[in-house]
This record gives sequence, C-alpha cells and structure tokens, in this order.
Amino acid sequence: MSEVTADDFGVAPRVATEPKLRRRAPSRLLRPVLMLGGIAAVAVVGGMYWLFGGAIVSIDNAYVRAGKLAVATDVSGIVEDVAVQEGAHVRRGEVLFRLDPSQFRIALDGAKASLAQVALQMEAAKRDYQRMLRDIDAKQAQVQSDQASYDRYANLVKGGAVTRAEYDDARFRLAADRAVAESLKEQARVQLARLGGDAAIDVTRTPEYLKAQAQVEEAQRQLDHTVVRAPFDAIATQVEQIQPGTYLGASVAAFGLISTGHVWVEANAKETDLTYVRPGDPVRFTVDTHPGRTWNGTVESIAPGSGSEFSILPAQNASGNWVKVVQRIAVRVRIERRPGDPELRAGMSVVVDIDTGHTRHLSDLMP
Repeated sequence: MSEVTADDFGVAPRVATEPKLRRRAPSRLLRPVLMLGGIAAVAVVGGMYWLFGGAIVSIDNAYVRAGKLAVATDVSGIVEDVAVQEGAHVRRGEVLFRLDPSQFRIALDGAKASLAQVALQMEAAKRDYQRMLRDIDAKQAQVQSDQASYDRYANLVKGGAVTRAEYDDARFRLAADRAVAESLKEQARVQLARLGGDAAIDVTRTPEYLKAQAQVEEAQRQLDHTVVRAPFDAIATQVEQIQPGTYLGASVAAFGLISTGHVWVEANAKETDLTYVRPGDPVRFTVDTHPGRTWNGTVESIAPGSGSEFSILPAQNASGNWVKVVQRIAVRVRIERRPGDPELRAGMSVVVDIDTGHTRHLSDLMP
C-alpha cells in the first residue's frame, strides 16, 4: 500500500512556506518604526527650529527708500537754461537750471537806488535838526530882547513916558515870540525822535535805512534764486517737464531729484513681530533685483504709529461689526554701504531679516 502525501491532494508542503514567512516578519516591523522615527525626527527638528529660530524676524513687505525732492524755486520767471539731463548724476551745489535774471536785476538796481536815497534823506534830517537848534537859539535871543523891552515899557507906562499902545505891542510881541520858540522846540523834538533820540546817530542804524536795506537784500535773494542748485548728491528725473523758454511759476516743481547718499530700507512689519525688535539690532536683507547678494544694516528707528494712523481717512473702529486686523508698523533700516555694492534704487523690493537676539524657552508655551 502506497503512502499518501500532500501532493496527492494539491496542497504544497508546509515546510516550503515557513522560510518565506520568516523573511516577511522584519519588513512588517520596519514600517511602523520608520513612521514613528520620522514623526519623532520632524518633532525634534521643529522643536529645535522653534527654540533657536525666535531670534530672527523676517519681513518681506519692505522696500528701498531714498530722499526725494521736487526741485522748485520761490520766484517766477522764464527758464533760460537747463543744465542737466534725464538720469544725470548731480553733485551738491551743481547748477540744475536758471531763470531769466533781467527783471530781478532791475528790481535790485531800484532797491539800491532807494537805499542811497534814504541815506541822503537821513543825513539831511540830521543836519535839519542842527538847523532847528540854531533857530531855537535865535528865537530865544529874540524872546529875551522882547522881555527886556516889555519890562522897560511896563515901568515907563506908569509914568506916562510911553503910551498904552506901545506897552501892549511889547507885551503881544513877547507872547508871540515865546509861542514861536516853543513851536520850534517841539519841531526839534519831533525831528530828534525820527533820529531815534540820537542826533549823532549812524545813518545805517536808522529804521528807514534798515527797511531800505532789507528791500535790497530781498531783491538780491530773488536774483540769487534764479539759479537753482542741487541741495545734495542725487539723480535727476522727469527733467523733460521743462525746457528753455518755459514760464515757471513760484514753488512749481520743475523736475525731481532722488538722493544717492541718503538711502534706507523701510520694512512694514506686523505688530506681532515687533515684540523684541529694538533700534540697533543687526539686519541682513536681500534685494529682488540682485538675487544671491546680501546687504547688512542696522535698525535705525521704529515708527511711533501704524500706517493707518497717518492716513487721510483713518479707520473708524467704534462700531459693532469691527474686525481685528494685524497692523503694520514701519521699521527704518540704515544700510551699511560697501565698495562695489550695486546701486539701490528707490522702490526696489526687499526681504529683511532682523536679528533680535531673543531666545525662546519652554516656559513661553505655558499660559
């Protein structure tokens, strides 16, 4: 009788499957180990990043700013010459444009003539005062003579040596000459007041002279302002707005200047990011125009109010449907310029990283 085996029933021998089961067991354990290990690694890395990454405040709402000026002058006139072109670099004190100076030179000459006339008038006033004093002395002598005649006639009229009419004439003449002497004294006092109470005053110190001199200085100032110079190192822009022959009104912008020396970065940070930011904190930033290059800087100041505080129509929050929005506060960054750095232009986009030096602690997670 033959022996019956598993093959006779179409079943594979059991010993053939056991080695395969042993090989699959380690793979089933490896998967959960790797999953748990990966989660732990992510947690550790995230925790380390949280602990050591709190010192850096990153702001991408930032731009290059520069000193700007709309070039204008406070006198009106016809443009005679434009000395710069669009995009030209100008140095401080360099001539930008000139107005026709003819009318201003005429005004200056007239003011100088008026000043000279005032000087002559004041010198004449001083001499006239001396003449008044002499007239007073002469009239005082006449009064004394009239007084003597009157006294004599007063004695003689009692004895009948002179008539009553002669006595009255002497009395009236004395009174009239006294009145004239007082009038002359009053005129002299008025003239002395015009001289500032000093008969020997220097003409150049009198109010009339000072007023005329101020008019000369104003005419000279207006003439000087027909030549407009650059107040700082800058680049000229929008120069095509004016041409020789254009009438330019007072305080009307001719073109613009953008400073090349006074350049900074303005970062509009969220108020929640400014907890540990202080003036003097070191800054590193990149400019979108120059990828791969990094600039250094320092926090120069933090704005005293948010941007909405300076808007023409600030938001009205005293309402029932108020929604809280994180405000932006401007942080000004002073740039540390290095030789060979590319030129930074106003308005360029910037990403700013501020190193606050703050270190997070696990206690910060506690309520």
